[in-house]
Amino acid sequence: MKILVPHTITLDLTSGAAPAGRDRSETPDKVVLYDASAPLPPEHRDAEVLVAWANSPENLADAAAHLPRLRWVQTLAAGPDAILAAGFAPEVVVTNGRSLHDGPVAEHALALTLAAVRDLDRLGAAQREHCWDSATVDWQADPATSRHFTLHGARVTIWGFGSIAARLAPLYAALGAHVTGVASTAGERHGFPVVTDEDLPRVLATTDVLVSLLPAVPATRHAFDAARIDALPDHAVFVNVGRGATVDEEALVAALREGRLGCAALDVTETEPLPSDSPLWDTPRTIITPHVAGGRPQGASALVRENVENLRAGRPLRNVVPRG
Repeated sequence: MKILVPHTITLDLTSGAAPAGRDRSETPDKVVLYDASAPLPPEHRDAEVLVAWANSPENLADAAAHLPRLRWVQTLAAGPDAILAAGFAPEVVVTNGRSLHDGPVAEHALALTLAAVRDLDRLGAAQREHCWDSATVDWQADPATSRHFTLHGARVTIWGFGSIAARLAPLYAALGAHVTGVASTAGERHGFPVVTDEDLPRVLATTDVLVSLLPAVPATRHAFDAARIDALPDHAVFVNVGRGATVDEEALVAALREGRLGCAALDVTETEPLPSDSPLWDTPRTIITPHVAGGRPQGASALVRENVENLRAGRPLRNVVPRG
């Protein structure tokens, strides 16, 4: 097979023990490095496998249009939205990078949460002005606000309870938070209670920190809208490390400016890079990072090698994305 690997990441597709029945010296695959920001060279349009990571939309659209023998696309991103939007033929199998980003995204979500809860945005601004922020000292010491500046005893809701949430929820719990997940089916996962969207209004009413891990699909577009913002307490913190398209940013900005939401910590926005004239930049109590939570896939080579062998053996691939 010819496997196209992007220049945006280093993958080792040759290491490891030989699969049963095949000698390690055999080299049935041709691995070709390609520029993920440019059209694919004509001589590589016979590829059967495309690995994608940080590709431009133009590159993906070109690949979808000019790879007639393509059988499988492996994106290393947890969310497959860019691949699904590129127009690959319905018979092309798409697999995502679920599990590759669990650790880094969990760490970043926790960092954003602590920054928001501990007022580090406000304190950072004071530092840049050479100001000892006594008002924040007094505010955090006030017994009336004691529950607003700590995760101990806080009610944390994780919206989208998959593999990343499985890594993240214990981190919040270790700091004394009470964690509830929201997913398509209710029950218990990884030791935490999980409810469905039907219960979301009830859960939001007592949520101190809402963490969104939602993917960008038609059903989640602007899921965090004015109604759901207003369902939260005024002091609540909103953390988004999922996808920006799931947030109604106009409603979010209005809520923050009017004091109907405590803070927003965003690693993703609906338009990326975030335009310089976006009102989000100057919205009070808003922390923005440039989509860096999941920028370090862990175990990518092993996942691609496993799926190459699965494809060769006719076995189901890991992390297949439904396209129906």
